[in-house]
Amino acid sequence: MKPPFSSPTSSSVLRKARFSPYLFTLLAFIVFVAVLYGEDFSCIVELGSESDGRPIEKRREKLPFAIGEIEGGRCDVFSGMWVRDESNRPLYEESECPYIQPQLTCQEHGRPEKEYQFWRWKPHDCSLPNFNATLMLETLRGKRMMFVGDSLNRGQYVSMVCLLHSLIPEDAKSMETFDSLTIFTAKEYNATIEFYWAPFLLESNSDDAVIHRVSDRIVRKGSINKHGKYWKGVDILVFNTYLWRGSFDDEVKDIVEKTTEDAFRMAMKSMLKWVEKNMDPKKTRVFFTSMSPSHAKSIDWGGEAGKNCYNETTMIEDPTYWGSDCRKSVMEVIGEVFSKSKVPITFLNITQLSSYRRDAHTSIYKKQWSPLTPEQLANPVSYADCVHWCLPGLQDTWNELLFTKLFYP
Repeated sequence: MKPPFSSPTSSSVLRKARFSPYLFTLLAFIVFVAVLYGEDFSCIVELGSESDGRPIEKRREKLPFAIGEIEGGRCDVFSGMWVRDESNRPLYEESECPYIQPQLTCQEHGRPEKEYQFWRWKPHDCSLPNFNATLMLETLRGKRMMFVGDSLNRGQYVSMVCLLHSLIPEDAKSMETFDSLTIFTAKEYNATIEFYWAPFLLESNSDDAVIHRVSDRIVRKGSINKHGKYWKGVDILVFNTYLWRGSFDDEVKDIVEKTTEDAFRMAMKSMLKWVEKNMDPKKTRVFFTSMSPSHAKSIDWGGEAGKNCYNETTMIEDPTYWGSDCRKSVMEVIGEVFSKSKVPITFLNITQLSSYRRDAHTSIYKKQWSPLTPEQLANPVSYADCVHWCLPGLQDTWNELLFTKLFYP
């Protein structure tokens, strides 16, 4: 089965700028497009155009850690197609990386095929640079890189460790966990790659890194410093967050129901305020990874009602596919908030390219922390995990895109 040959894109031609009532609508659209195409929000299009109608861009200041431009010139690296590449994939073997959590080791837990490991993401208008582990480690020498967020961001963190650790001698690396903080240390480089568990960025009732399954998830407004104190001094910071239920205000002690969009806006504003106060844009980089899609409803892609990602071994072919669990309105919120940022925040738009990959989830091939009931065993769909991803696999591509945006923004 062939992968999608293109990703859905939006385009617009900016005409010569005029100070008209439509100007602000145009600017709002530019911000939204910038979110969808992974731009740094310090580089929004200026008013004005070339003689042929193309927009003039502001001069892009060199971002920290940047070493050049992507081969083929600037392009939307998030718009492309999956190409089967068994000779160069996977980037490492599951058995070679001891840091993968048992809930992500699909081969160890009986997955009968490896087809999901053999796909490489290729942008339409350029080629991604090869992931260079030596360059990454040298860049991290004497520095800290941290992933902050939920279990999906932890998966991306583990992927990054797996991509790097083989270059480090066994006695020169370690991984330790201290409550919400996990630290991988490359001793010879005096470098750390860290993960901090903060699923909603703000203080929440899901902050226990081990026991965090609750029926009603709530967050405390204005509480980002509870976690943020552990992020200070980080050189490369990668955030994510998505799932919301509500929030509570510490002053009134009452739980206030919020829409997903409003709750997300609250967290993004708090994060942005913290970043502007604590991150030096001349020395540090901040990334935000977009929502990771789930595949819990096969009816979304024309499958049978009541089914999900279980037993799916091929990707979705429809290039316009967008699952019901991913809200484009949330993307708009990100654009709205980040467009006001005083420091560059690079948006890693992994949602669309990941949406095709119904085949890459852990499904039933993971450690089960509780014994399965006879009813579950008789119906694997009932306990298939269609949220998390096998490693090696899709999240290695996320890190290839992070690598690209870090060094070739």
